[in-house]
Amino acid sequence: MKLHLAQNAGILVFSSHGPGYVSVNGTRYEGSVLLCGREVVTDWATDGFDGLSASQFERLASMDAEIVLFGSGERQRFPRPELLKPLIAKGLGLEVMDTKAACRTYNILVAEGRKVACGILIEASA
Repeated sequence: MKLHLAQNAGILVFSSHGPGYVSVNGTRYEGSVLLCGREVVTDWATDGFDGLSASQFERLASMDAEIVLFGSGERQRFPRPELLKPLIAKGLGLEVMDTKAACRTYNILVAEGRKVACGILIEASA
């Protein structure tokens, strides 16, 4: 049996998700988060979907990623095109999906060794 060092050791992944939260490596977050490699950012998109601004997508664009995902909440919603200028300037596309799909896709891409950043929008229940 050949043993190899895991290239993904220490990489953060989504361990669960549900209405109003996601868990990353077992730590529960009830607010919007950015996840990329070994970094989790918890002060992202605090004003919900209607409060999204180009600065949030600039932050996503600044992460060391080749693929960028956006989990828009319980259902798929597309951000206004003008908000994506920071990503376009860096030649990055944005894959938009609901949060459940974004969490699954992120974990699969990370397992493949891909450099991926994911913004997950968590909004307070009405």
